[in-house]
Amino acid sequence: MGIDAPWQLAQLAVDTLSTTPGYLLCLVFVGLVSLGIFTLYIGLHVLAPKPREPFPSEKTYITTNPDGTTSAPRPLPCWYDRWRAEGQLRNQSYPTIPPGFPVPEFGAIEPAEVAISVVIPAYNEADRIAPALEDMVAYLDERFGRPAASSSSSSKLKPLAPPGGGASTPVSRPTTPHRIVFKNRAGENAGRPAPSGYEIIIINDDSKDRTVDVALDFSRKHGLHDILRVVTLEKNRGKGGGVTHGLRHVRGEYAIFADADGASRFSDLGKLIEGCEDVVDGSNRGVAIGSRAHLVGSEAVVKRSAIRNFLMRSFHFVLMILTPPATSRIRDTQCGFKLFSRAALPHIVPYMHAEGWIFDIEMLMLAESAPATPVLASDGSVIGTSYGIKVAEVPIAWHEVEGSKMNLVQDSVRMAVGLAVLRASWMMGVYRRRLT
Repeated sequence: MGIDAPWQLAQLAVDTLSTTPGYLLCLVFVGLVSLGIFTLYIGLHVLAPKPREPFPSEKTYITTNPDGTTSAPRPLPCWYDRWRAEGQLRNQSYPTIPPGFPVPEFGAIEPAEVAISVVIPAYNEADRIAPALEDMVAYLDERFGRPAASSSSSSKLKPLAPPGGGASTPVSRPTTPHRIVFKNRAGENAGRPAPSGYEIIIINDDSKDRTVDVALDFSRKHGLHDILRVVTLEKNRGKGGGVTHGLRHVRGEYAIFADADGASRFSDLGKLIEGCEDVVDGSNRGVAIGSRAHLVGSEAVVKRSAIRNFLMRSFHFVLMILTPPATSRIRDTQCGFKLFSRAALPHIVPYMHAEGWIFDIEMLMLAESAPATPVLASDGSVIGTSYGIKVAEVPIAWHEVEGSKMNLVQDSVRMAVGLAVLRASWMMGVYRRRLT
């Protein structure tokens, strides 16, 4: 009797369907699909990550003073706040604004004050951050100089050093027409000298160790007063939240985020800048990301465990299925060494939601979905339009560093689930992105 029950239920269902009018079946089907979509939409609103607003203290920074003391908290410059205020000014009608008042263009970003901004997300990195800072500062001092050393020569980038870092003849690249967009500074940037120097913004993600003390000691030792800035988050946000918070406050012509472990060779920054210039569009938008894809098959990857390599391949398969075309073709989305031109930031940073490991992919997807911009010929004339912000994938040197915060299995599953939630949130309109 128990064995026949399922077959009897199946037969009853078939008989019911065969005797039910077709229009009624269609109505039931449409109702079930609508209910499923509505349930998914509500579920995404509940499950999709929603980044919190920063606390007042998180919009300040500390640095070292020339006398060796630690500064009091200082206001942190924020292009994002101005960008958002100008967007509200443009999209709303205020009776107090006189006719003909020049409302700023939505999406514009205030001019750069330094050549390069480095954002370092740090959570309990007291043991690893000092060597990484050594490499960064040595390269940045040589290539960009410091903001205080303003001279006619300091406003120009120095030639790239050879990959080995030796004293041989610097690598030279011809000045080609595709870089003319960086030379023709339009709008409020017209007539301004090219910015020089650099800044380092360390986002202390509620660390429990001496990360802040180690960073400030390094600043005292190297005289990085008001160049190295430490921002402390009151509550841990994750790597993605820390990077997004830092990128909202950068002052550089270029902005790069780099991991605090120093796994990527920082002198490869020059390669990323060239890669960004190679793909930049008529609005000075461009992205360049460090890639370890060329290391597949090398000793650094072969020595990894079988489970690690399996999870890596599985994640890339999921990535290829769930991401739009340009992002799915990127071979290494997770390398913590990504560069953005300043003009690209308003199309990416304000629309970030992911604060965990999946945030890199959201950045790349937002770049791909950015609105169209003019394409310029070598003489500056407009010859067409280009959709999305182009991303250059640049091979860099990389090595494994002990002390990773990533749980291999758990975080791999979370990344796959997070990617599915992210993609569904875009499709269902739960997340807003810049399309016009």
